[in-house]
Amino acid sequence: MITPAQCRAARGLLKWTQEDLAANSDVGIMTIRTFETDKASPRPGTIKLLKIAFEAAGVEFLTRDGQGVGVQFGAGGGAG
Repeated sequence: MITPAQCRAARGLLKWTQEDLAANSDVGIMTIRTFETDKASPRPGTIKLLKIAFEAAGVEFLTRDGQGVGVQFGAGGGAG
């Protein structure tokens, strides 16, 4: 799905705080904090909610061989 580093990077692209991500994904702030600091791995469904929120805002996740490697704005996307 996405890695903690990709989560932090995607928030940076969007200039979102952890609170913004929580509001846009319906995922609790403490879950986001522990995921981003690699202290715990949320359930796959929770990570999917984070990914959906980022993708709805125009973020694309780059992968290589199934491993998360980066993020970028989609071709038509971008933070306003």
